[in-house]
Amino acid sequence: MITAYAYQNRELITTELSVGDKVPESTLWLDLLKPDDDERQWLRLFSAEEVPDEEDIKEIEASARFYQNQDGLHINSLFPQRVSSDVRAVNVSFNLRERFLLTIREEDVGLIRLLRNYLRLGRLDITTPQGLLLELFTLKVDYLSDLIEDIYSILENVGEQVFNDEELDGVFKLITLQEDSNGKIRLSLLDTQRSLRYMQRYYRDRLSDENLKDIREMLSDIESLMPHSQFIFDKLQFLLDAAMGFSGLQQNKIIKIFSVSAVVFLPPTLIASSYGMNFHIMPELDWRFGYPMAVALMLASAAGTYFFFKRKGWL
Repeated sequence: MITAYAYQNRELITTELSVGDKVPESTLWLDLLKPDDDERQWLRLFSAEEVPDEEDIKEIEASARFYQNQDGLHINSLFPQRVSSDVRAVNVSFNLRERFLLTIREEDVGLIRLLRNYLRLGRLDITTPQGLLLELFTLKVDYLSDLIEDIYSILENVGEQVFNDEELDGVFKLITLQEDSNGKIRLSLLDTQRSLRYMQRYYRDRLSDENLKDIREMLSDIESLMPHSQFIFDKLQFLLDAAMGFSGLQQNKIIKIFSVSAVVFLPPTLIASSYGMNFHIMPELDWRFGYPMAVALMLASAAGTYFFFKRKGWL
């Protein structure tokens, strides 16, 4: 799907394009969502260089994610996307051209919807494609900060749940899920930091003083968020170690119960085995009270062993 956006007097003008249309002169933002082969071929008609495909967008090398050519500045950036209780990272390709910002993506991104909504409501004062790109990055940094705060909130009560047998399985699942989410958040922060530093270093001659100020503020925010992300990693590791330790203690208690039970019933078993032998001459074989005596001995030996363990504090 190809959508062209123009933003004039804080009014968003949306135009749906097909492969036979031309890009309107007033376009500030050209967005391609899940482009097919025909739409990619259409884009090549007014592109001097090769149009990046889905595999190119996912490359992690710096030379593949940040570069300049005849079509302008190219940045491939990770955008966080919360799906239920999970956080996903979606790659979006940006091509900053003279007239407009070109975005290519294979998935719908919540932050792009949010930016589009802000433009529709006239809440932003943007006149250049550079300002549009930096505004989207600002929303991204703010959203990453919110995601970190969400993880803090989730982990507040996990410390108490670690020592609850019934919730232990849920704690392991929660810790694993939050560790994965925090990893994606940190990866998005690092990716955004690299993108902004590249723009600051190699594209600054095309940026206004206001743009450079915005970049410096975002880099400062990212630097402040990094220790929080690392703290969450450390806390998650501590909670995981605590949960594993508590789980090990609970298992040891169960094993201890079985071990003590086996020892407690060992003397009665010995007595029962002795009187279960089939020798012809046994002193108590014809004794009237032999059976009650054997039962009494078994009970007494079991009780004696139990109270001995209890006195030693082993139970």
